[in-house]
Amino acid sequence: MESESVAVGENVAGLPASRYARLVERCRRSVVANVWRGGVQMELLRRSMAFATLGLVALVPLLVVVAAIDPSSQQGFGQWVADGMGLPRDTAAPVLRLFSTHHQEARQISVLGFALLAAFGLAFVTDVKLGYERIWDLPSQSWRQAWRRAVWLAVMVGYLAFEVESGVLLSHGPLQSAGRIVIFASAALLFFWWGQHFLLGGTVPWGWLLPGAIATVAGLSGLRFFSTLVFTPMIVSSAHDYGMVGVVLVVLSWLIGVGFVIFGGALAGRYYCERLAERRAVREPVGCGPFESANGGQQDASSEDS
Repeated sequence: MESESVAVGENVAGLPASRYARLVERCRRSVVANVWRGGVQMELLRRSMAFATLGLVALVPLLVVVAAIDPSSQQGFGQWVADGMGLPRDTAAPVLRLFSTHHQEARQISVLGFALLAAFGLAFVTDVKLGYERIWDLPSQSWRQAWRRAVWLAVMVGYLAFEVESGVLLSHGPLQSAGRIVIFASAALLFFWWGQHFLLGGTVPWGWLLPGAIATVAGLSGLRFFSTLVFTPMIVSSAHDYGMVGVVLVVLSWLIGVGFVIFGGALAGRYYCERLAERRAVREPVGCGPFESANGGQQDASSEDS
């Protein structure tokens, strides 16, 4: 019996105890585990739900007006949402009806009205900025940096409009579809790479932001594929059973997924870079090389402790 207990103590899950301990430690320090712990600490799901709610309440009215003013957008903001969700034309009708608006009436909006809509949009951008600051453990910026949010909002609206227009122009034939995929990936990568750096006031190096931008683009591509498979039949059934309320709930669920991908991708990029910095610090104890700390030397201190 003693020999059997010793054998059990020396072998856990068929592995020697030392190898098992190293495997557990490696899993604990992996990027996936760090992203999981970081997501729990920053309440990623709650922040994604706040992103979706603010997006629907504060940002969508501005985008509805912008899409209606755009002469090339014949079906308004509903076309933007249907394109983002990857809905086929035959099932996008409920979304188009939900966000339908008269172009002539939207073009008659006053300057004050448009400014109020832009102010609501800035509230949404502020929430995104706070999420990025929470991810990188950065303090809140001074009010003098508020202009960055206005610029980011304008660039985001232009980016969304560009994505939709590229889909309209390059929606026929496999070659044009492949060209649109390249354009979508390139534009999204540039926007999320530049957007994070710009909103954070350049406090995080470009090299630390690139993996997060790549993860965000990959996540949005996966969400679009998931939306095509799941949300397409859900839109039809919800519109039939619950009317426009059901369509709103489906769109809100999709927006929660968008927020989860945006914040989760940035979080994954941070921990991936920190993992690379730790490995580099082991090989080169002098410093972290091109991966510098986003928090003013905090990463260097952790590397020296290790």
